[in-house]
Amino acid sequence: MLEIDNIVCRYGKVEAIKGVSLKVRKGELVTVIGANGAGKSSTLKAISGLLPPASGTIRFEGVDITRATPQRILSMGIAHCPEGRRVFPQMTIQENLEMGAYRRKDKAGITADMARMFDNFPKLAERRYQMAGTLSGGEQQMLAIGRALMSRPRLVMFDEPSLGLAPNIVEKTFEIIQKVRADGATVLMVEQNAYAALDMCDRAYLYESGSLALEGTGKDMIHDPHVRKAYLGG
Repeated sequence: MLEIDNIVCRYGKVEAIKGVSLKVRKGELVTVIGANGAGKSSTLKAISGLLPPASGTIRFEGVDITRATPQRILSMGIAHCPEGRRVFPQMTIQENLEMGAYRRKDKAGITADMARMFDNFPKLAERRYQMAGTLSGGEQQMLAIGRALMSRPRLVMFDEPSLGLAPNIVEKTFEIIQKVRADGATVLMVEQNAYAALDMCDRAYLYESGSLALEGTGKDMIHDPHVRKAYLGG
């Protein structure tokens, strides 16, 4: 479904991604782990058109999207749930969800999906007219996930979905991501909770200093000596 071939991304003169290649097959849950600053989030930004690569190619379902606009990439079926949640604080919960569907024209479908989001996230349903900026971190994460799903994506990218959340909310967040995959979407996730991410994924990639250091199944990566020592506490 997604194929990244030897991409290089820069912020000014700083090379954040140094020739990374990876693949995501339809129906998979693939995770990317690594230290802060390793290039994980930059990869998601490159895929969604926010950080155009200096070189290399990105293909989605066989179509080259390396230089596509974020709007076109979203319309093709890729949604990006960003690090830090990035909800619209001065808009209500319902308005935030509506923003997730702004490229769609099917009013009946949008209404049905809105109802489904409120079924999935009962806390949001209770407060649908509350300003998003007044929500807790966990509630904002639920809203960010719901907003991404309102575009009816075929590929959903999650960037650090558990960051800054209480343990019980982290568990709930991962359950929701697994449900997204079970409902038919393909998932690419960047996650700093390496053990949980590897435990739930099909395949994983390890980034180090902007380069791809290791790849394999989630189970193989959990038992890899280097991964265990550097990222799993032994």
